[in-house]
Amino acid sequence: MKERIRTFAQSLGIEEVGFASSEDYRSPRSPELESLFPGVRSIVVLAFPELSSCQSPSPQMAMGARLDLMEFSRSACYRIARFVENHLGAPAMTVPISYPMDFSRREKMAVAEVSLRHAAVAAGLGTFGRHNLVVHPRFGTRVLFAAVLTALDIPSDPPQEKNPCTSCGLCVRGCPAGALEEEGKTDVVKCLGKSQPHGMRASVGFWSRFGDASPEEQKGMLQSPEYFSMYHAASMGYQYFCFNCLAACPVGVKKLAPKPNAGEMK
Repeated sequence: MKERIRTFAQSLGIEEVGFASSEDYRSPRSPELESLFPGVRSIVVLAFPELSSCQSPSPQMAMGARLDLMEFSRSACYRIARFVENHLGAPAMTVPISYPMDFSRREKMAVAEVSLRHAAVAAGLGTFGRHNLVVHPRFGTRVLFAAVLTALDIPSDPPQEKNPCTSCGLCVRGCPAGALEEEGKTDVVKCLGKSQPHGMRASVGFWSRFGDASPEEQKGMLQSPEYFSMYHAASMGYQYFCFNCLAACPVGVKKLAPKPNAGEMK
């Protein structure tokens, strides 16, 4: 069963797949899997390595590559779920990298229905690092996960025995928001304020000021770089502009191939 799914995933260009029994998945804040998918037995976790674009000083270049990755991951996740249903005869549900999320209650904000980090660890695809992200033994921190929940009874892959994280602290020092000061936790408010500078908080502040402004001031606000940035971020549908915690991690960094010398080029 595992090999059939892995082979199909590889045919889609997915480099690594892990499996976790639903009994081995534990997330302290997300709801129980059974409440989302009655009859769920296992999780197929897909690993999608980031391109080196995440290290670009240009947030536009880094964000563009992230959008490419998310588009590819959604398509691949759906096709694997369809493969499970059509060829393996079991119900399946997709879990995308991010969004939609439940914002109906404050305590649900920034809490996913399924924690892909905990699913990845349960599937043997990595361990938690100092920055509270999953560190993959080959891709390091530069990896995102998606998943397929299924009623297939698939045992978990072996867990990672060694943590690739060296606790070097580069991620902590590289976070411009200071969101990683406490080990094992991420200050989400600090993180989102920096990583999503044109997100909901900026939007609420902008429109609150807009309502109190004069007609002439309102006209200027709608022609400001602040409004253009907000509109651009909203139209993209996804808006992370800070990748420092990924770019700072030395684990899995791809080395540039050495340039051939003159003799090798002949």
